[in-house]
Amino acid sequence: MNTLISWLHSSIIYGTVIMFGALGETLTEKSGHLNLGVPGLMYLGGFAGFASAFIYERSTENPNTVLLILIPLLCAFLAAMLGGLLYSFMTVTLRANQNVTGLALTSLGVGIGTFGSARLLSVTGSQSYSVASATSAVYTANLNSVTNLGAFGQIFLSYGFLTYAAIILAVLMNYFLMHTRRGLNLRAVGENPGTADAAGINVTLYKYIATSVGGGICGIGGFYYIIEYSSGKWSSQNSLEAVGWLAVALVIFSTWKPKNTIWASYLFALLFWMATNLPALTGIRIPTSVTELLKMTPYVVTILVLVIASTRKKKENQGPASLGLSYFREER
Repeated sequence: MNTLISWLHSSIIYGTVIMFGALGETLTEKSGHLNLGVPGLMYLGGFAGFASAFIYERSTENPNTVLLILIPLLCAFLAAMLGGLLYSFMTVTLRANQNVTGLALTSLGVGIGTFGSARLLSVTGSQSYSVASATSAVYTANLNSVTNLGAFGQIFLSYGFLTYAAIILAVLMNYFLMHTRRGLNLRAVGENPGTADAAGINVTLYKYIATSVGGGICGIGGFYYIIEYSSGKWSSQNSLEAVGWLAVALVIFSTWKPKNTIWASYLFALLFWMATNLPALTGIRIPTSVTELLKMTPYVVTILVLVIASTRKKKENQGPASLGLSYFREER
């Protein structure tokens, strides 16, 4: 029972990280832009959030709880949003190739995070990791520690507020895209920017806002990874980059629908941690070769979903028609 609860608990936290990244990328792709810089954006957000929290904690003996929440969260969002803004400038204004720009953004974000982590480690004198313990304690405070509802509390209530904020964000984003005029305009821009432009929609503005805000949301996912999943530790060997690629895959898995990212992210995480928890849960010793194959499960499922969606050719399960294509107003 404890193994099962541990599996569910770790999957929900890990799935929430992926959900933030997937929601940010979904918003970006709805504008017709494929941003492969999600890992870099999550790195930027994670490092900016952690570094600001770390510096603030060291600057005062009695850090304010509200500031412990606001400072790193805003820094994480703004740093990643600037990364998204850079991507927008390159792909919208300069019309650079989206795939190349996204990969370059990933390299930039990882490079900044790696360089910054080395600076933080030199300040603390540590050779492995730095810790923002006070900030982590605030963000990981949960209802289960107060209510103590046993297994139910461990599964559903033992998470920080950002876990529930991710679910709320997915619901609000789905409502925005499906039931508001601006959401409809954004979807129109992603489907056919020429037609949207002819209808009086400011295509450039929508693309800039969607990619910048989407980048900021990815950055919150990176910060969540550090502050909750890693318990407030920034390691010199951080594996945050890998999570960003999982987020990109989840956008396809959820068929570009924010509401689907809620169950898809947690299912993805359950499959991801299956190889680690299945032996303990079943009591069966699984060979290393089989364990490695089990680690492929979430990716195999993603490919199957993509194949099935493509075979059925249902419009509602396809990505935006202009995804990955640059828009030239002069050619419309």
